[in-house]
Amino acid sequence: MGRTRILLVDDHQVVIGGIKSALEDYPEFEVVGEACNGREGVRKTRQLKPDVVIMDISLPDLNGMDATMQIKKAEPNTRVIIFTMHSDKEYVINLLKAGISGYVLKEDSISDLILAIQAVKRGGTYFSTMAPKVWQECCQAHCDREHSRDGFDSLSLREREVLQLFAEGYSVKDVASKLDLSPKTVETHKYNIMEKLGASSVVELARIAIRKKLIQA
Repeated sequence: MGRTRILLVDDHQVVIGGIKSALEDYPEFEVVGEACNGREGVRKTRQLKPDVVIMDISLPDLNGMDATMQIKKAEPNTRVIIFTMHSDKEYVINLLKAGISGYVLKEDSISDLILAIQAVKRGGTYFSTMAPKVWQECCQAHCDREHSRDGFDSLSLREREVLQLFAEGYSVKDVASKLDLSPKTVETHKYNIMEKLGASSVVELARIAIRKKLIQA
């Protein structure tokens, strides 16, 4: 079996540097690339086809949740491990739905991250700090959500991208440039998003994005 090829996605270089330094002690691991935002992470996953992506949730341009969804759609065999400071079970629920294989907190020992990589490469899962009670709560909350969907669940991946960028303060022209779309297409996406979410302004869209944890307040 060859080395496990790993892509690191985090907007803090010190975090990427720390992970790379830790992985140097494990010859079976190979860091094949780095990305500083979710969009770049998706692009490099398509380009490099790593075995494992280690990614934060709070990322500019495209958050870790939506980046995971795009990665799993483009490269279903790539395993995603979330490495984050956020322990909110709402994150866990959404990321499980997105298709993650592991969830490790940055406050955990680096050995947890190593174990997570080894586990997901074998086809398993690893959730370092998830006690049975937390998992039970997550499963119950997931079931509750399945019975109580709102307009957010009807957004496409592209609409979620556009929503995050508007919530981060980008203009129609900026969003069009970032996503390689025409301003008219972006305006159409914006209209459809506001219609689905029942929002009447970009400010409301930003509030929804924060509530849905696409961006941080």
